[in-house]
Order: sequence, then structure tokens, then C-alpha cells
Amino acid sequence: MLAQAEPNVWRGRVDAEEGPLGQRWHQTVRRIDASTPLANTVALAGFACDAGVARNHGRTGAQVGPAAIRKMLANLPARAGRVVVDAGDVTCQGDALEDAQSELSGVLHDLLDRGAFPIALGGGHEIAWASFGGLARHLAAKSDQPPRIGILNLDAHFDLRAGERGSSGTPFRQIAEDCARRGWPFHYACLGVSTYANTEALFARARQLGVRWMHDDEMDVTQLAHVLKVVEVFLSQVDHVYLTMCLDVLPAAVAPGVSAPSARGVGMDLIEPIVDRVVSSGKLRLADVAELNPSLDIDHHTARVAARLVARVADGIGLQGAAHD
Repeated sequence: MLAQAEPNVWRGRVDAEEGPLGQRWHQTVRRIDASTPLANTVALAGFACDAGVARNHGRTGAQVGPAAIRKMLANLPARAGRVVVDAGDVTCQGDALEDAQSELSGVLHDLLDRGAFPIALGGGHEIAWASFGGLARHLAAKSDQPPRIGILNLDAHFDLRAGERGSSGTPFRQIAEDCARRGWPFHYACLGVSTYANTEALFARARQLGVRWMHDDEMDVTQLAHVLKVVEVFLSQVDHVYLTMCLDVLPAAVAPGVSAPSARGVGMDLIEPIVDRVVSSGKLRLADVAELNPSLDIDHHTARVAARLVARVADGIGLQGAAHD
């Protein structure tokens, strides 16, 4: 079910004496309807769901993640050249995961068709199956040729699990199977993989599917140039990029509010340059952030990090749009 976000999440400090340059997100983000022009906008779409986490035997609570991210975004400074709109939330009713994923896929497809750049707010990482579905529908309608979509996942987990039912652990295996059915190439890179959070079966499946990955212990600040080179090579092999950011890629001290906190993780001093490089490529079509569980958070640490990443993507996209005007 798609509904407008709760109005009280877009509230915050007002610095009226600072004039227009003192505005914050809550003063500039606007709701949309079917008639709202969306060209060159950044559009937020929430996925209030943790049915996939429950199916994956994780700690539930991510359903209220989108609201928590919005609350942290609300007080961030607004930037010139960026227009942000809020498309509302798709809410998963009980265990009706597939219905919710299908609805979010349709919302993202519509936003893309209307010229917006969508950023989806999770919710568990089952959001990825819906995000890819929306982008695939958009690109399939534009050309008869198989699109070269690169999926860049910042994550401690491959999320390539087997199983008859989808969950937060299966989305990229589902995407691989969907690409095989369509006759599309499957370009998937997972950066931040933990040796101790993925079974040998998952590593074997990753090798079988041609997945590219980097371990978390290969990704410290001394290796930044090498990491960005890996990203650069991946970007050069695709035409469109879907960026998905699972918050459990970060150290537990930075992101405690996730179902499976990381024992090591990858720091923001690497994550942010990766995000910047992907945005600056001009190939990024859609992004999402996943696995925020506010019930497990400490003083909103994880929600603040999620909001910072969303704002970083939005700022980069906004600057590109301003440069093209």
C-alpha cells in the first residue's frame, strides 16, 4: 500500500534570519502526486518492510526505517541546485512481501519514467529486488537491446541465498535468475564482504555467477586508490548503475542499528569516496539504502549515517542537474 509519509517527519529547526540560504530539508522537500512535474528532481520513496528480514531469521524492526531516515534528513541543510520530492511509503502488510516489492517496483518505474532520480529508503535488503525491478522495467521499455546494468552493493553479505521464498538474503540471486530469463548480462559487485558472515556455499554461488567482490579487510583508507580503481573498472563495463547501500557494511560502532552488526566493517572514509565516484560517473540511475533498524539504534547513530549517505547522493545528483541546466 502506497501512502504519503507522516507529515510530522518533515519538521525541524527554522533559521528565518538566515534567509533562503539558511533553509533545511524539511523546508524544501515537497510531496507529489500523479501530475507533479518530476524532471531533474531527486525523489524519495520509502519501503516500510521487514518481512524479508523475518523470513531470513533476522532481527525485525526495519519497517520503521524510512521514517527514521526522513527525521534525520529533515534538519540537514538544503543545497542550491537540488530539488527533492517525497513520493511516500510502500508498506508491507504482514508477510505480503511479494506484493509490496511489486508495488515499490511500480513506483520506482513511474518515477524513472517521469524523469526523476529515485532514492529508495528501507526497510530490509529485500528492497533490492524491487529496486532492480523498477529500473529493469524502465530500461526494457526504452530499447530492445539488453541493457548493461551494473549493480554495486556496499554490503557485508552477498545476499545470494537459495530458497523458494524471497527474503532479505536472496535479492541478488533473484536478480541473477531474472537476468538469465531475460537474456541480460548480470553485472554484480559486492564491496565490503565479510569472510565470517558468508558461508562457503555463498562464495561458491558468487564465483558461479561471476560476481566481483572485495573483502572488508581489503578496504581500509590505505587502500583507497586501489578500491576506487576497482570501482572505476566496474563502471567502465556497464551503461547504467544501481547503487545499493546496506548499512551493515559499516563498523558496528558507526552503524549499530542493523539486524546483523559488523564485527569489522568498512569505514565512511572509504564508503563516501565510493559513493562520490559512482555518482560522478553519470551512469547512476537509482540508489537505495537498506537495513536500518531504529529499535536497535543508539542515539540515532545509524539513522544519521543513513541520512548522510542519502544526502550525499542527492547532492551529487543535484549538482549534475544544475551543471546541465
